[in-house]
Amino acid sequence: MRLAYGGFASLYLLLSLIAVHREPPQLVVVLCATAANAAALAPSRWRTRAAAGAAALSIGGTAYLGLAADLRHSNPAVLAEIGGLLIIIARTVWKDPRDRLVPLAVVLGAAVLTIPLRWAPVVALVFTAPLGITVAVALGVGLYLRAIDARRSRSLAAARRDERLELARDLHDFVAHHVTGIVVQAQAARFAAQSGAAQSPDQLDTMFAGIEKAGTEALTSMRQMVGLLRDAQHTGAADGEAFGTAPGAAGGAATRPVGDLSRLRDLVAGFTDPPATLALASDLGALPPEVAASVHRVVQESLTNIRKHAADAASVRVAVARTAGGSVEVSVRDDGQGRGRRLPSSGFGLAGLTERVDALGGRLHAGPRPEGGWEVVAVFDCSALGVRR
Repeated sequence: MRLAYGGFASLYLLLSLIAVHREPPQLVVVLCATAANAAALAPSRWRTRAAAGAAALSIGGTAYLGLAADLRHSNPAVLAEIGGLLIIIARTVWKDPRDRLVPLAVVLGAAVLTIPLRWAPVVALVFTAPLGITVAVALGVGLYLRAIDARRSRSLAAARRDERLELARDLHDFVAHHVTGIVVQAQAARFAAQSGAAQSPDQLDTMFAGIEKAGTEALTSMRQMVGLLRDAQHTGAADGEAFGTAPGAAGGAATRPVGDLSRLRDLVAGFTDPPATLALASDLGALPPEVAASVHRVVQESLTNIRKHAADAASVRVAVARTAGGSVEVSVRDDGQGRGRRLPSSGFGLAGLTERVDALGGRLHAGPRPEGGWEVVAVFDCSALGVRR
């Protein structure tokens, strides 16, 4: 769009330059119009300086034409100048920081409203009020876009915060699970010692290895939880939109699996419209609790996304398998053509999932499939969690 506007503005200014007399006042109008449209197309890093420069040049051109020169003829380039300045106003109000917004908006508005002063006073009386309305419209457009961006940022931050808190709660439960395992195995070792039963070195090594593994997993979960909560302190808190809760899932701790995928089977089996199938690889083994819970979460959000945005899907395939490198891959694929999921404003559940998967050292992909439909694929590197398969 920027390229198209730039081409149109360039052609219009060129035709304006050809149509007018080669007099200094007319060339000044073309120069001001060129500067305004160049500033409207300026990259983000030069946006503020370009806007201030275009406003200053326009006001300076008005002062020169109104006081020191005689603009006898109309110039079509002035319409391009007004259009460029209005675009700059909307863009400034939309994107610029608060401390620069008001001064720039005032200067740019003044540049537009003073343009009629280049001609006779009667012209200024006739055109100042309509120009004021256009300035107000540009300000309104900028404020509306700014409000949309702010609302989306708050919703995105809220989705990430909620997912972090959910994962932190999961990790808290996992730490308790690991510590319970340590206590049970230590009690078993004490009981064996107190009973006087002779323990072979292999038996003792097995007991201590179990305690060591549970302790390592507890420390890993604790580090992840602390790091996640430390990052969450820098995330804004606000109410936001998420994908929702899939059928069969509730908010209590009992819905979160600890070390197995039995609840995943129930979740997929309860998704019947469209019918979903589950394929679990035989070589999965015992997954780390964090991975098992996150696999469940990815499938839950993906199925809810399908229900909301792919009502035309005829089938859904859920698969959990080991990759060649030993990582765990969970994929949810459907054959629906629903387009809602392609829109940035369709929801923030994927942002929350990305937060969860990244926290566990994994990666998440969500997007359309080449053969049609949609897919969500998450890969968890179990070796990054510091646990053994």
